[in-house]
Amino acid sequence: MFTRPSRIANRSRTRKTDKQKQTDPPTKRQPQRQPGMYRVWSMLSMAVLGGGLMMASVVGYGLWRTGDQFMDGVQMMFTPQPPEDKVDARTLIVEQVQGASELTTAIFSMEAVVPAESNRTVGNYVIGQTNLLYIAHGEVRAGIDLSAISEDNIQVIAGSEELPPSLIVTLPAPKILDSKLDVTRSKVYDYDRGFLNLGPDRAPELQTLAQQEALNQIRQGACDEGILAMASERAEVTMRQLIEPLGYENLTIRVADPAGCS
Repeated sequence: MFTRPSRIANRSRTRKTDKQKQTDPPTKRQPQRQPGMYRVWSMLSMAVLGGGLMMASVVGYGLWRTGDQFMDGVQMMFTPQPPEDKVDARTLIVEQVQGASELTTAIFSMEAVVPAESNRTVGNYVIGQTNLLYIAHGEVRAGIDLSAISEDNIQVIAGSEELPPSLIVTLPAPKILDSKLDVTRSKVYDYDRGFLNLGPDRAPELQTLAQQEALNQIRQGACDEGILAMASERAEVTMRQLIEPLGYENLTIRVADPAGCS
């Protein structure tokens, strides 16, 4: 009674193993290495090893012959070159020139004696007159407004092996930058209201009119003396001294002609 179940179990086990053999996929065989590929790989490895040994021998021989010089050469070979910095010469010159704002190259000083008068009238008759005599000391400055200079005013001509680079700078026309009276040196020389002081008492108004006329006379006197031409000549010399330290040997300074003097 106890031997049948074991036989049945053994039979069922054998049936299962047969089914597993039928359902399991066949195992793949490992491909065998071809002798030709093995030879190629061995030759390549030997070539790489030989090249490495040759490079090591060259490096060792170089170190033995030159020492530090060889190492410096190798370091320069593998060290990237620093980027080359380029500076626009026109921008540099404009920034340097505009820093001065205004270039005063001529100063004209003058003394003017200006009379002024005011009448008191009744109808068409003058019954009193006031006279004022004003002595004025003034100064006129002429030069160039450097803030008007731009990159268009600067021309850079590249040089060659025989000729260095040249630079052409065109300055704006000179003009009168400022005119003023020296009130500490100016004064009312005479003030007279006439017979019985019948003239109007207008000292402040007459002094103001005299100062305006004196300033106009001083400006006109500076123009007649050629202050703008003088400013143009001195501007060329001054700008040359300002730009020459930048390294331009062939430097040309041009000054535009003034439109007029007023």
